[in-house]
Amino acid sequence: MDFDFDAWLKAITNISARYFILAGTSFLIFYILLPKIFLKIKIQKLFPKTKNYYRDITYSVISMFIFSTIAYITFTLLKPYNNINYGEVTNYYWYALSFVWMFFLHDTYFYWCHRAMHHSFLYRKVHLIHHKSTNPSPWTAYAFHPLEAIIEAGIAPLIAFTIPVHRTAFFIFMLFQIIYNVYGHLGYELYPKGFNKTWIGKWVNTGTAHNQHHKLFFGNYGLYTLIWDRILGTVRDDYDATFEEVRNNN
Repeated sequence: MDFDFDAWLKAITNISARYFILAGTSFLIFYILLPKIFLKIKIQKLFPKTKNYYRDITYSVISMFIFSTIAYITFTLLKPYNNINYGEVTNYYWYALSFVWMFFLHDTYFYWCHRAMHHSFLYRKVHLIHHKSTNPSPWTAYAFHPLEAIIEAGIAPLIAFTIPVHRTAFFIFMLFQIIYNVYGHLGYELYPKGFNKTWIGKWVNTGTAHNQHHKLFFGNYGLYTLIWDRILGTVRDDYDATFEEVRNNN
């Protein structure tokens, strides 16, 4: 099959646009225009050095080329074999349920891949690139070593080759994942005071939880939730105290 440059270009354009619009807008608001206004909910009060932003953007660009290539392979080259529905939505119950499936599938996939990345060999050779940002910013969201970027992108074929998902549902879910990814690396806690102790909040991964992971390297491995962290005892013991300290400043 001949390489379809237009299809690959469309993939890189869509992925890059989502990243630069969402990460860039968040960075502009929280780091350039209004940092003093939001300082009370800043998790680490100091700001990263400029060189950290440049490093994260550089690796993010590399990651996006990898993401777009895997997307091209999955949705163009292998289109006849995947389970993506390109027609009209006929079953709205299944359409809604597919979001639940993608949410928990990605959350589980990420947790176990992330735990594997903290094996001493993989951490030193691969995951350390992402952890160079001990005080992350929105630009850290896609700042991966190329091998880790390939693994991160593995969720796309995993979804595409399992249960049927409509293409618009997949697009919306991918938009959601980058929004939550940017929030997780934002460096600010947007959830309200006491949220971490609510019946649902205790299971939700927050910006504070992921910021602790970047600062302290271990614990809080989840993506959207802390379900696997709580089941396996990998939530940091100081998580609740840190969340309350951040929000009590407001």
